[in-house]
Amino acid sequence: QVQVVESGGGPVQAGESLRLSCAASGLTSDDYALAWFRRPPGKEREGISCITWSGRSTYYLDSVKGRFTISRDKAKNTLYLQMNSLKPEDTAMYYCAAEETSDDDYCSGLDLVVDEFAFWGQGTQVTVSS
Repeated sequence: QVQVVESGGGPVQAGESLRLSCAASGLTSDDYALAWFRRPPGKEREGISCITWSGRSTYYLDSVKGRFTISRDKAKNTLYLQMNSLKPEDTAMYYCAAEETSDDDYCSGLDLVVDEFAFWGQGTQVTVSS
């Protein structure tokens, strides 16, 4: 059973950086896709970035392109989200999600869909003040 646990959230000022981590357990092969979603206050959950565990495909929401970078450390079974130039509109609960898949292009789509990920963490809060 795959389990993911997020960490690294907190309060920051606009323009600052933050790195989120997602410790994943139960990954038995490269056949997984891992993603970051977020839910801003009063809004729906949205997918912001995704990477296949093989590293073959990645996805970024347009509003975070150039500011956020997704990466994974396979030796540590950890997913990261480096967030630079944070803005108040990045304030949200951030979630790590995983899906077992052999499709190396799983993260090559036009968007991320909540229902396409089976395993979820509890979330870590990021608050960006102006």
